[in-house]
Amino acid sequence: MALVRPFRALRPKPDAARAVSAVPYDVVSTNEARSLAAGNPLSFLHVSRAEINLPPNTDPYADVVYETASANLDRLIRDAPFVVEETPSLYLYRLRTADHEQTGLAGCYSLDEYDRSEIRKHERTRPDKENDRTRHLLALRAQTGVVFLTFRAMAEIAVIMQQVRCNDPLFDVETADGVCHTIWRLSPDDQIAAVAAFDHVGVLYVADGHHRIASAARARDQLVSFGSDNLDTESQFVLGVAFPDSEMRIQAYNRVLTDLAGQTPEQFLEAVRTRFDVRGNANPTPFRGHVSMYLKGSWYDVELLSPAAQDKGCCEVDHLDVAVLQEQLLQPMLKVRDIRTDSRVIFVGGVRGTDELEKLVNTGKAAVAFSLAPVTTEELFAVSDAGDIMPPKSTWFEPKLRDGLLIHQV
Repeated sequence: MALVRPFRALRPKPDAARAVSAVPYDVVSTNEARSLAAGNPLSFLHVSRAEINLPPNTDPYADVVYETASANLDRLIRDAPFVVEETPSLYLYRLRTADHEQTGLAGCYSLDEYDRSEIRKHERTRPDKENDRTRHLLALRAQTGVVFLTFRAMAEIAVIMQQVRCNDPLFDVETADGVCHTIWRLSPDDQIAAVAAFDHVGVLYVADGHHRIASAARARDQLVSFGSDNLDTESQFVLGVAFPDSEMRIQAYNRVLTDLAGQTPEQFLEAVRTRFDVRGNANPTPFRGHVSMYLKGSWYDVELLSPAAQDKGCCEVDHLDVAVLQEQLLQPMLKVRDIRTDSRVIFVGGVRGTDELEKLVNTGKAAVAFSLAPVTTEELFAVSDAGDIMPPKSTWFEPKLRDGLLIHQV
């Protein structure tokens, strides 16, 4: 079963929702956040990236940053203004672009289920980022970032969502990037039906927000150890939106190398041809089992070798194109020993398109670029179910949820 619980949301009044809503804290740098929030005192970036209100050289992990975030949230609650729902509620959150639409159930999901791997992950988290969001959560006593979850679609849940979407929304916000964020509050009867339907979901999967949910679990543990919490309080749950897999859109996370490990482009291309089946004049977007390589102004299709043919036992993750590329090409041919730490590697999220890959190579900022086919939801489920961890930067989820529209106080 998947436990979902209504909560008393802290939220802006509808006429302030567009000004308040902000991109997730971890998709922008400090300078980008400062630019986005400029001239908008209601932007939630003043809370999620509070260092933008401090001198430029401020350590983003200094105590003053978290103190400023707490003060800025208090100011937003007053100035937006924000309200707290009178009764606990569940919500639908729809993301819509010109060519895509997905709707999920927003509520509080059980951290006990996360501990038991009934909410499953596919990424490894970094201690420094966990520390940051844990301190942020404890300073605000609020979960301000939303965990992006997914589950295997069920007809019963689809019917409930369709019924709710016939009602007037609480928010209907179009952001500067052209994404419409629409939120409905469920009626008491619809909430009962949704909670009962999620009893049959089985397991949930973290799509995006691994650091948010890990930090929520750490904050819960700290509150319990401080004696300020018990098993029936809000910190036992994490704010999330769960989308059916049938509506999810995953984009590729591509790789760019700044050098060719001492080889000329001609030498490197010849080495690749020796090991793989390579065709010129390729499409920049490859099929599963292939990678498109951009080198010296041209695209090449490189057919990856099947991991099943290799003389070793394979895990689920070993079959991902992103893992095969690392094992068969980046490591042996470009000397990328650890893709997490190699400073020559640039990761380019699929939303930026293959034009960005061409630009980096054509301007001399990189030597070669690799465009991958996106990971599928079934691959994500298989890796998560096996308890495996994907290589870093394997998935890019787009469109993204906004911060500041729904907040869970703990």
